[in-house]
Amino acid sequence: MSQSSKEECFEDLKRRVLTTELAPGSDLDEARLSESYGISRTPLREVLQRLAGEGVVRIEANRGAKVASMNVSDMRTFFQTAPLIYANIARLAAENRTSKQLVELKNAQRSFLEAISSEDATGAALSNHAFHDTIGNMAHNPYLSACLDRLLIDHTRLGQTFYRPAAPSEKVLILKAAEQHDAMISAIEAREAALAIDLTLQHWDLSRDRMERFVRPDPLPVEVISLEDRRDAV
Repeated sequence: MSQSSKEECFEDLKRRVLTTELAPGSDLDEARLSESYGISRTPLREVLQRLAGEGVVRIEANRGAKVASMNVSDMRTFFQTAPLIYANIARLAAENRTSKQLVELKNAQRSFLEAISSEDATGAALSNHAFHDTIGNMAHNPYLSACLDRLLIDHTRLGQTFYRPAAPSEKVLILKAAEQHDAMISAIEAREAALAIDLTLQHWDLSRDRMERFVRPDPLPVEVISLEDRRDAV
């Protein structure tokens, strides 16, 4: 078993989770995955253990592996925690970034712009993930970076809705997000920590409402009848 085969399996499974191709909370059948990726069960389990270490999947005794859930409790914690983590990461990134990391951040932004230009929702979500992951690396803080890594898993899954606009006004929000990325890059490059924090929080607010729709969808299109009308109904 080549290391490249295990790495490809790891990257593809992670991509499928982040894009919700593998639904939150779904079971991961080892036999089926082993056959699909052409690797034996032992290296597959090593891949799953690695994914579990990143919070992408959960491994339960005697129950196997599952995709990390997105239950009500998880989502409540996510929306409470995200702005705190992002703000602190932004400050440290502005203070500690390296020139090489700035190049990586600009490359991630370039990929993001290409994805939104071609209306590639999946590509935009994954490029956005890479953009914020790079900012996390700039912080050079292993404690906050670990929190950010877990946060980005759910942010990217929720973000699928943001990059699939249902109206022209929502397309405008995506373009606004791209502009905010550029402004964040400039603030980090200039080491303006306070500005980086402010821009980051504006960026969070921009997408928050759309992401909340993932867990609070619009009601079904049914006709609502008042209690008074019901009394008169035959």
